[in-house]
Amino acid sequence: MAEPKRGPRRVPIRPGKLIIQPMRQAFHELTIATRGRGLVDITRDVRQHILAGQFRDGLLTLHLLHTSASLLIQENADPDVRRDLDAFFARLIPDGDPLFIHRAEGDDDMAAHIRTALTAVNLSLPVRYGELTLGTWQGLYLWEHRTQPHTRRIALHYIGE
Repeated sequence: MAEPKRGPRRVPIRPGKLIIQPMRQAFHELTIATRGRGLVDITRDVRQHILAGQFRDGLLTLHLLHTSASLLIQENADPDVRRDLDAFFARLIPDGDPLFIHRAEGDDDMAAHIRTALTAVNLSLPVRYGELTLGTWQGLYLWEHRTQPHTRRIALHYIGE
Protein backbone atom coordinates (compact mmCIF):
# COMPACT_ATOMS: atom_id res chain seq x y z
CA MET A 1 0.00 0.00 0.00
CA ALA A 2 1.37 3.41 -0.99
CA GLU A 3 2.03 5.96 1.72
CA PRO A 4 -0.29 8.98 1.52
CA LYS A 5 1.25 12.22 0.22
CA ARG A 6 1.99 14.75 2.90
CA GLY A 7 1.98 18.44 2.30
CA PRO A 8 3.45 21.18 4.45
CA ARG A 9 2.57 20.97 8.11
CA ARG A 10 0.01 23.56 9.08
CA VAL A 11 0.44 25.21 12.43
CA PRO A 12 -2.56 27.09 13.79
CA ILE A 13 -1.97 30.79 14.40
CA ARG A 14 -2.57 31.73 17.98
CA PRO A 15 -3.87 35.16 18.87
CA GLY A 16 -1.31 37.47 20.41
CA LYS A 17 0.91 40.42 19.74
CA LEU A 18 3.63 40.37 17.17
CA ILE A 19 6.64 42.14 18.59
CA ILE A 20 9.03 43.55 16.06
CA GLN A 21 12.40 44.64 17.38
CA PRO A 22 14.09 47.38 15.37
CA MET A 23 17.35 46.24 13.82
CA ARG A 24 20.36 48.45 14.09
CA GLN A 25 23.69 48.50 12.36
CA ALA A 26 26.99 49.80 13.64
CA PHE A 27 30.39 50.10 12.01
CA HIS A 28 33.71 50.41 13.82
CA GLU A 29 37.38 49.91 13.10
CA LEU A 30 39.99 48.44 15.44
CA THR A 31 43.67 49.22 15.02
CA ILE A 32 45.99 46.52 16.33
CA ALA A 33 49.77 46.85 16.62
CA THR A 34 51.64 43.57 16.16
CA ARG A 35 55.17 42.68 17.26
CA GLY A 36 55.85 40.66 14.14
CA ARG A 37 54.90 37.09 13.35
CA GLY A 38 52.55 35.51 15.88
CA LEU A 39 49.04 35.58 17.28
CA VAL A 40 47.62 38.64 19.03
CA ASP A 41 44.60 38.06 21.27
CA ILE A 42 41.93 40.61 20.28
CA THR A 43 39.07 39.10 22.31
CA ARG A 44 39.11 41.87 24.93
CA ASP A 45 39.10 44.62 22.26
CA VAL A 46 36.09 43.07 20.50
CA ARG A 47 34.22 42.50 23.78
CA GLN A 48 34.84 46.13 24.74
CA HIS A 49 33.33 47.23 21.43
CA ILE A 50 30.18 45.15 22.09
CA LEU A 51 29.90 46.60 25.60
CA ALA A 52 30.44 50.19 24.45
CA GLY A 53 27.85 49.82 21.69
CA GLN A 54 25.33 48.25 24.09
CA PHE A 55 24.70 45.49 21.57
CA ARG A 56 22.29 42.80 22.73
CA ASP A 57 21.45 40.08 20.19
CA GLY A 58 22.82 40.02 16.66
CA LEU A 59 25.75 39.18 14.46
CA LEU A 60 29.20 40.75 14.54
CA THR A 61 31.38 40.44 11.45
CA LEU A 62 35.10 41.15 11.56
CA HIS A 63 37.02 41.83 8.35
CA LEU A 64 40.80 42.25 8.30
CA LEU A 65 41.89 44.88 5.78
CA HIS A 66 45.20 43.20 4.87
CA THR A 67 46.57 40.35 2.73
CA SER A 68 49.48 39.22 4.92
CA ALA A 69 47.68 38.56 8.22
CA SER A 70 44.53 36.69 9.18
CA LEU A 71 41.80 36.25 11.79
CA LEU A 72 40.97 33.07 13.64
CA ILE A 73 39.20 31.58 16.60
CA GLN A 74 41.60 29.44 18.59
CA GLU A 75 42.30 28.02 22.02
CA ASN A 76 43.09 30.74 24.55
CA ALA A 77 44.27 28.64 27.51
CA ASP A 78 47.60 27.09 26.51
CA PRO A 79 50.14 29.35 24.71
CA ASP A 80 51.80 26.20 23.30
CA VAL A 81 48.90 25.99 20.82
CA ARG A 82 49.88 29.36 19.34
CA ARG A 83 53.58 28.41 19.21
CA ASP A 84 52.72 25.09 17.54
CA LEU A 85 50.59 26.83 14.91
CA ASP A 86 53.50 29.13 14.06
CA ALA A 87 55.92 26.18 13.93
CA PHE A 88 53.60 24.18 11.67
CA PHE A 89 53.14 27.06 9.22
CA ALA A 90 56.91 27.74 9.23
CA ARG A 91 57.46 24.15 8.08
CA LEU A 92 54.54 24.19 5.63
CA ILE A 93 55.35 27.58 4.07
CA PRO A 94 58.99 28.56 4.69
CA ASP A 95 60.11 32.14 4.18
CA GLY A 96 62.29 32.61 1.11
CA ASP A 97 61.23 29.36 -0.57
CA PRO A 98 62.91 29.37 -4.02
CA LEU A 99 59.50 28.54 -5.51
CA PHE A 100 58.36 32.12 -4.74
CA ILE A 101 58.95 34.91 -7.25
CA HIS A 102 57.14 37.65 -5.30
CA ARG A 103 59.64 39.09 -2.79
CA ALA A 104 58.83 42.80 -3.08
CA GLU A 105 59.01 43.30 0.69
CA GLY A 106 61.43 40.55 1.68
CA ASP A 107 61.69 36.79 2.04
CA ASP A 108 58.57 36.60 4.23
CA ASP A 109 56.37 38.46 1.72
CA MET A 110 54.93 35.64 -0.41
CA ALA A 111 54.91 33.21 2.52
CA ALA A 112 52.67 35.68 4.39
CA HIS A 113 50.25 35.89 1.45
CA ILE A 114 49.99 32.09 1.23
CA ARG A 115 49.42 31.81 4.99
CA THR A 116 46.57 34.31 4.65
CA ALA A 117 45.09 32.40 1.71
CA LEU A 118 45.03 29.22 3.82
CA THR A 119 43.34 30.88 6.78
CA ALA A 120 40.70 33.68 6.79
CA VAL A 121 40.32 37.44 6.83
CA ASN A 122 36.62 37.33 7.86
CA LEU A 123 34.88 36.02 10.96
CA SER A 124 31.20 36.24 11.90
CA LEU A 125 30.19 35.69 15.50
CA PRO A 126 26.78 35.64 17.16
CA VAL A 127 26.21 38.10 19.97
CA ARG A 128 23.69 36.87 22.54
CA TYR A 129 22.60 38.77 25.64
CA GLY A 130 25.37 41.30 25.02
CA GLU A 131 28.15 38.68 24.94
CA LEU A 132 30.24 37.11 22.20
CA THR A 133 29.15 33.52 21.66
CA LEU A 134 32.49 31.79 22.17
CA GLY A 135 33.29 28.42 23.70
CA THR A 136 34.99 28.11 27.08
CA TRP A 137 38.53 27.89 25.67
CA GLN A 138 38.05 30.03 22.55
CA GLY A 139 39.57 33.42 21.86
CA LEU A 140 39.73 35.75 18.86
CA TYR A 141 43.13 36.30 17.31
CA LEU A 142 44.81 38.42 14.70
CA TRP A 143 47.55 36.26 13.22
CA GLU A 144 50.43 38.37 11.93
CA HIS A 145 52.25 36.50 9.16
CA ARG A 146 55.03 39.03 8.55
CA THR A 147 58.23 38.94 10.61
CA GLN A 148 58.32 42.70 11.23
CA PRO A 149 55.81 44.63 13.40
CA HIS A 150 52.80 46.08 11.58
CA THR A 151 49.70 48.10 12.37
CA ARG A 152 46.62 46.18 11.26
CA ARG A 153 43.06 47.41 10.77
CA ILE A 154 39.96 45.32 11.41
CA ALA A 155 36.53 46.53 10.23
CA LEU A 156 33.68 45.50 12.53
CA HIS A 157 30.06 45.43 11.41
CA TYR A 158 27.27 44.68 13.87
CA ILE A 159 23.67 44.06 12.91
CA GLY A 160 21.02 43.20 15.47
CA GLU A 161 19.27 44.61 18.52
